[in-house]
Amino acid sequence: MALAGVFKSLGATNINSNYSISSTLTTTAGSWKIYPAKKKSTGKEYSVFVFDRKILDAHSKDLSRSSATGFKKVVEEVVERLKKEASSLARLRHPAILELVEPVEETRGGGLQFVTEPVTTSLAAVLQEKDDQERNHGVGGRSSRYVREEPDGTRRRREVEIDELEYQKGLLQVSKALEFLHENAGLVHGNLTPDAILINAKSDWKVSGLAFCSPQQDSNKPTSIQPISLSEVLHYEPRLPRTVQMNLDYTSPDFVLDNNLTSSADMFSLGLLCISLYNSPHRSPFECNSSLSSYKRHFQSSQGVPSSTNNYLCSRELPKELANHVLPRLITRRPATRMTAKEFQQSEYFNNIMVKTLRFLDTFPAKTPNEKQAFLRGLIKVLPDFPNSVMEKKILPGLLEEMKDKELISLILHNIFKIVELLPSTAGKRAFGDRVRPVIKEIFVTNAKQAQERDPARDAGLMIIIEQLHVIVGACPGKEFKDDILPIIFAALESPTPVLVGAALQSLPSVLPVLDFSTIKNELFPVVAMIFSKTNSLAIKVRGLQAFVVLCGGSTDPSDNNDGLDGLGPSERKPSSSSSALDKFTMQEKIVPLIKAIKTKEPAVMIAALNVLRIVGKVADADFVAMEILPILWAMSLTPLLNLKQFQSFMDLVKSLSKRVEDEQSKKLQELNGGNTSGPAEDFMSLGGLSGSSALDTNGTSANDFAALVGGGGNTNNNTSPLDSGGWDAALTSGSKPPVTSPGVRSGTGTGRSTPAATFSWSSTPPATTTAPSTTLKPQTTGSNFRTVTPDLNSFQALTPQSTQFSQPLQPTPSTITSPTGTGINWGAATQAQANPWSSTPTSTVTSPSIAPPTNAFGNMNLGQLSSNSQTSSSFSLQPPPSGSAVSTPGFGSGGFSLAPPPKTPAQSGTPTTTTTWGSGSGSFGNLSLGSINNGANSMGNMMAAKSNTGGGMGSGFGGMSMGGMGTTSMGSGMGMGMMQPLQPQNTSSGSGWGTPLQPQQAQPQQQQNKSGLDKYESLL
Repeated sequence: MALAGVFKSLGATNINSNYSISSTLTTTAGSWKIYPAKKKSTGKEYSVFVFDRKILDAHSKDLSRSSATGFKKVVEEVVERLKKEASSLARLRHPAILELVEPVEETRGGGLQFVTEPVTTSLAAVLQEKDDQERNHGVGGRSSRYVREEPDGTRRRREVEIDELEYQKGLLQVSKALEFLHENAGLVHGNLTPDAILINAKSDWKVSGLAFCSPQQDSNKPTSIQPISLSEVLHYEPRLPRTVQMNLDYTSPDFVLDNNLTSSADMFSLGLLCISLYNSPHRSPFECNSSLSSYKRHFQSSQGVPSSTNNYLCSRELPKELANHVLPRLITRRPATRMTAKEFQQSEYFNNIMVKTLRFLDTFPAKTPNEKQAFLRGLIKVLPDFPNSVMEKKILPGLLEEMKDKELISLILHNIFKIVELLPSTAGKRAFGDRVRPVIKEIFVTNAKQAQERDPARDAGLMIIIEQLHVIVGACPGKEFKDDILPIIFAALESPTPVLVGAALQSLPSVLPVLDFSTIKNELFPVVAMIFSKTNSLAIKVRGLQAFVVLCGGSTDPSDNNDGLDGLGPSERKPSSSSSALDKFTMQEKIVPLIKAIKTKEPAVMIAALNVLRIVGKVADADFVAMEILPILWAMSLTPLLNLKQFQSFMDLVKSLSKRVEDEQSKKLQELNGGNTSGPAEDFMSLGGLSGSSALDTNGTSANDFAALVGGGGNTNNNTSPLDSGGWDAALTSGSKPPVTSPGVRSGTGTGRSTPAATFSWSSTPPATTTAPSTTLKPQTTGSNFRTVTPDLNSFQALTPQSTQFSQPLQPTPSTITSPTGTGINWGAATQAQANPWSSTPTSTVTSPSIAPPTNAFGNMNLGQLSSNSQTSSSFSLQPPPSGSAVSTPGFGSGGFSLAPPPKTPAQSGTPTTTTTWGSGSGSFGNLSLGSINNGANSMGNMMAAKSNTGGGMGSGFGGMSMGGMGTTSMGSGMGMGMMQPLQPQNTSSGSGWGTPLQPQQAQPQQQQNKSGLDKYESLL
């Protein structure tokens, strides 16, 4: 409420109209309250000094009329002195004296206000805060009571950082202000106290508090400032605040004891100020409480006056240079022996490298170019010795002001980034964001010329920025980096200086973590790609490829690219942000074509490209690796300029990527095939129609089927093949001629159906046989189209059986002698009218189980004629003996195998019989005729086997194959039935592998039903 009343009392003034005054108190300086303000027209920061007259009128309420009249006069004198303070600032212009911006104005309530350069605190406030910290919690204890407002509106407490160098720098500036007052203006300050010294944002000390300023006695210099009356100002008025009266604690004895206004009095006050800086608490050694008598008592004894014998009444040890060389010539009773302000500046107290550096920096604009360059080269070596506050508030602003000199940009930037790096994290970020970033953006982006001509000074500055990007990244947030720093990097990349371009490309590992994916892909990558594609420099090519590695998420550090080939085990890689890497599409469609277009064969470029392809190959699709990356690698690896080690690097990557392609493709095929690695054996070279012996071999029965066949048992295999699932038993007519059958491997799929029995040209008409209940496989009826013996696999749809075709072994099942009625197929001749000229006429048919040799061959295979009168199924018939009796078994469907009984003498045979010799390791089925094929059903011809009289070993081979009964073709290679397994022969004394010849037996239906295939085989043996 009190603060609101202060501003209300100000009323409408020029300052209130043109400035926005904050309600946050910056600090106090004597009787003045200081507030931050901004000029409305420019937004520039200033400070507004406000004096509220109510603090004076508060003490006049209880006074009598006469006393009140006298007090009112005193108050008017105080107000006039305060106006004099502001007006004196307007007349005095010096870097060490507070600069006045707006003259003093009276407010509606009788108060005063004026505007000055921005200040942050006063020396009195800083010392008070240090006392509070040391008293309560030691150094760094209580936070500052004063709060400063940031440009963005946030408020934070002022940091209190002051040390001996700050003291030295500040005292040096104060002495310069006193020198100006004494020698140039001919004035005496008169009240040099901590309240009279203000500190700005650059940590510069500014002299103010000129309310008791007065011309020197016996001075001939003209001045408009009115002299003061020492008797009046030294008189203490208890009705007035102490802040508006002279502070006796820092007053010279020249005023109190001698009543002299000389410049030496300010030097005595300066000595007391020096002691207070090191004292604890930070106060003057004189504590008079505004009492003249108390002040005079200090000079009545030697112990009451500060001297070297009593450590100048300081509770702490003073610096030796100050105690031995300065204070003895300041704290002295005789004014003539005191040093002047200029001598004070040249004392041993300021004879150190840091103070000299600051003094040189203050006079930097007046130095020659050579002196400036030498200073900047040496400054970076002594910066670590400076306090953080001095570097941030004094040195850094001074260097930034000299950035306008283009020839010094690189040297200045070198020191600036060193300061940012040395400062603590918070202070470094604040210094770079508030001071450095706007300046470098203005120099290298806003005011940059677009000319392609080289500018050595500008390029040198850009090189410093590129080299210090790691410092910038740590001190600059992402958004500010993108808006202000990234354009500077683009300027370096587009520079005509190759060295600068290469350095900018090498800096990408530091840049990428601060940028988002969209910026990298759409803004940064196109610039890098353009530089890579247009440059003629091999060094830039290599740098560009290294940049691609970084953009793809890799690392240019050799320790991070350990591929495990060094025998040292896996390396610990640094984590890389995948979010900052390019996507797979950009790698495949943008980077790989750029590498493919490389024309040079220099090994350095090839190896750099190899590193890029290694990264891309890890994320690219397998087919892209196979079709695009591997060909590029092979082409590069054959470059004759590569040495053996480099070539081996290419081969290692080729092998690695090839293995990846192989693994992924194999996995894909396994997933597509459902884990089944065997597929249908499709013959894409088949011309259709008839198939050769390979089809007959691969579509036969297994050894278990054969064992069940010769043993007389049924086949329990439920799996069907294309041969017996075709149309062999599809259409059976009940009026067909009953065939001659014997117990076979398979039983019919039903009763009441019959198929033509296989007959031969030498056999007689088979008699009718009884039909027993049986199970017959139902072939698929495909119509009347012609079908070959071997099914045309191209006509079948894709089969997906629950298990493989012959995964289950054939098991014999009890069966009865079946005599299905139907038309038999004569595999020797399509009809009975077509007799076999080599066979004898059979007279009778004997039904009995028969067996064929384990390994067999087809003798003659004839493709018979088509019959339109009857529907027939395929069957196998074995050649009967020449005696005219045949041993037959039920065949596949309605066919069967017929084994010949022991042959008779030639006299018993009316016609020659075609036989196949079983001796000498070769044997064959006598004749295999492919008989009539009715209504498109597949049929296998009669398979006839004969046993030679000579006996001997077993072999197999085609005796001959004739189509339509004409011609024979001799085939020498042995072909076994596809699914047969060899039977083990009995050991006999004869040379034949079958021992005693098989004898014909009578059919026994009931016994056959109760016997398994193995039992039947054993009974035959």
